[in-house]
Parts: sequence; structure tokens; C-alpha cells
Amino acid sequence: MNIYLPIELSVRELDSKLLTATLAASRGHDVLISDLEPIEKGISRGILPPGIFHTKSLSPTDHKIKRHQSTIDCGSMITSIDEEGGLVDENYLADAKFRFSNHTIKQCSAIFGWGADDASTLKKIYPKHSKKIYKTGSPRADLWRPIFSEYWGKPRGTPNKPYLLVVSNMSHANYFEPFHNLIAINKKGKQYERDPKLFFKKFGMASEHYLTTGAFIEAIQHLVKNNNGYDIVLRPHPTEDVKSWKIFLEGIPNVHVIREGSITAWVNNAFAIMHNGCTTALEATVAGKPLVTYVPYKQRFGNKLPNKLGYHIQSVKELNIIVNKLFKKKNSNSKKLWNTSFPTQVSKKIFIEKDQLAAEKMIIIWEALKNNEHHLSQPLNLFKLKLFLKKMKFNGALGNTLRKLSPDKFSGLGSESNGVIKNLKFPKLEKNVIFYRFEKLKKILKINVKLECKFLSGKTILIKRNKK
Repeated sequence: MNIYLPIELSVRELDSKLLTATLAASRGHDVLISDLEPIEKGISRGILPPGIFHTKSLSPTDHKIKRHQSTIDCGSMITSIDEEGGLVDENYLADAKFRFSNHTIKQCSAIFGWGADDASTLKKIYPKHSKKIYKTGSPRADLWRPIFSEYWGKPRGTPNKPYLLVVSNMSHANYFEPFHNLIAINKKGKQYERDPKLFFKKFGMASEHYLTTGAFIEAIQHLVKNNNGYDIVLRPHPTEDVKSWKIFLEGIPNVHVIREGSITAWVNNAFAIMHNGCTTALEATVAGKPLVTYVPYKQRFGNKLPNKLGYHIQSVKELNIIVNKLFKKKNSNSKKLWNTSFPTQVSKKIFIEKDQLAAEKMIIIWEALKNNEHHLSQPLNLFKLKLFLKKMKFNGALGNTLRKLSPDKFSGLGSESNGVIKNLKFPKLEKNVIFYRFEKLKKILKINVKLECKFLSGKTILIKRNKK
């Protein structure tokens, strides 16, 4: 069977897609991991044979509905897991109405839920489609398990000293584009039509994000002056401007602003994690890492659920006491056994079975779909695909050149995914890093069959069974 796994945000999605692809390939399937455009155009132009197109969301926007319908018309099937997951919300009700519709769910053959909250809410709101909604868990949460600690290793740029990981989730204040561009993006996606209150809520969120940014800078300054020998790694949110944080924290010793690689590696190697309203709070809880929730003022627009986890701190003085205490205990923390008895607010959001990965559950469901759709296993023409990818790269470079020569005339030419505009969400992949992670996964998963990992372009990977 052909399985297509498009990626939008590589630091968030790449590793879970590699896990899913490696497991699927070990069961005899051909899996293509890529940015969206090669998969979308490859299917619509007949370069890629029909397969499972696994998308990150079913938002009822016109362009997404059109894309999915075109994919279906070409013989492929749509499945989805909401990469956002609604993990920071008290319940999934708003996301279920905002990020889905009867139309988009009807187009989909299977929907995978992170946990009881999203799966049961979707079934309640869309009862006609309940049979295609499954509580599987997420492959991203699979990688939070201690069994995968060897996979992550130490990320590049890790300080020599033990470090406190400070996770930023203040994207409305530190967005890599001006705030009005964020509003424009939401308008284009018709988000304010679906939720009129969201427009003014965005301004409230932005104001609080600025306040929280200032409070975190003050807290970092205090911790640096009063710590017992550790460094601090500030991890900006994927949509935040790294340069902003480097300017904010410039001149403060032993502080590192790093966004490289998946956050899971940084969580695994930190002696503790500090956050405010961040999904990483749930990840740290699942991974059994000490968590500090810093809420220095009363928030109206903050994410309440993650802020209920870990140590709840309101002052820099108390923060310093707790962090130093966790630093002293760091050696004993690393030896703790994994505890799968999570707080209720975590267990309702994230479904984890000790003996089976979420990725395995998803693949089994895909295989059940394939049994009724045998055309999903037509062979992939590797020569045609490579030629197609080269042509896309050439067209992207041509569009870039023309736009530089005449920006007004050729402003619409080219594509962000082809490198015409620097893609902050999905930079070019490093071949040696991908191969290293692929081999690590095979070892951890104890896969004995021969698999191939083919690097087809800077953003396209094919993983399959070696049939020789």
C-alpha cells in the first residue's frame, strides 16, 4: 500500500512521521514523507499512484476541501489526525466545531484521536460519522516514552552544564511576522467567520503574551543571578522569531536561545522544564520530567489546562527555590521508573497503551481500509517521481530568479515549499541526520526485515521494504 505523509512543521511532525513510516514499511508498505506540494501535485498529475493521504487537519477551508476532493477523485483516500490535538484546552468542543465540519469528515475515511477527549467529542458532534473516528493516540506521544530516549540522544548545541529548559509559547507577541499579518492569515482562512469573537480575543492574547514575555525575561535574569551551577535553554515556539528572543536575552550569561531539532530531545535532556500554557507541559508529564508552571499574574486568555500541571509558581523568589531544589535532585530524577498513571487532565487528552504504539494502531486501520481498496497498492514509479521533483526544483529556482528581476510582475510565481521563499516551518532536511534516525528507529523497534530509506530531494523521503 502507498502511504503519503505530508509535513507542514518539521520540528513538530518529522520524527513521528519517520516512526510511522518505518513501522509501516516493515509491514510491506511504501511510505513517502514530504512537504505538501510534491504529494498534492504528484497525486493530481498521476505521478504518484493512489494511496492513503494522511493530513494534519480537516479544517473546513475552501482550499483544503478542494485539495482533498481532488485527491479523492484521483483514487486516493484521506485520513487525518489533528496535529494541534486541542491539548491545551479544557475540552475539545471548540476545536471540534472550528477545525472540522460534516463536509470535511465525509471526505475522510478515518480520523485518529489523541485521546478520549477529542475522539468522544467528535463522535458526539458528528454522530453520522462516528464509525470512522478512532481513539488511537498520537505517534508524537509515542516518542515521549522512555523507550525512545536512545533515539533522541543529546541535541546539537546542548550546554556543557545541566540546563533548565524554558519553553516559550508567546507567539502572538513574538510572531516571526508583524501581528497584522497573523490577523490577515486568520481572515484568509475565514476563521473569524466561524468564530466572530476570535478577532478581539487575538488582541487580548497578544497583550498577555507581551506581559508573559517580560515576566519570563525577568525570571531568567533572576535565576541566572541566583542559581547553583546550571545553564538555561530558551526554546522559542516554532512560529516565534528566534532573533527576538536573542535580542531580549542578549548579555545574560549562561542562557542559550535554541530552536533546532525536536523539543522532545531537549525535554529528555533537561533537569526540569519551565513553561506557561504550553503543550510541552503534557509531554514533560508523560515523560516523567519535573515541571515548573510559572504564572506571575492573573491571566484571562492563558491556557488553563497545562497550567494545572507541575509546580505552580507565582513569584521569582519561589521560582528560584523550586528550580534549585530540582537541580539538586536531578540525578535521582533520571533513575525513576516510567509511571503511566498520569493526572486526569493528561490521561483524558492523551491515550497511551503500554504494550502498543499509536502508530501501530493507525497502520492497522489503514490496512483494513486497503483490504477494500486494492488499487491503493499500485507500484510507485521512482524514475517518474525523481524527474518530477527535479522539475519542481527547477521551476522554483526559475520563479525565484524572475521575482528578483521583476518583483511586481512575478510576485505570484513559485512556491514556498520549493525554496522560493525561505520556509521557516520546513527547512531542507539533512541526509545524514535522517539516515541516523532511521537506523535508530529500526534498532529500538527491533525490526529485522530489510528496509530502504531513499533521499529523493531536500524535503522528500521514501521508506520501503527492500524486496531484493
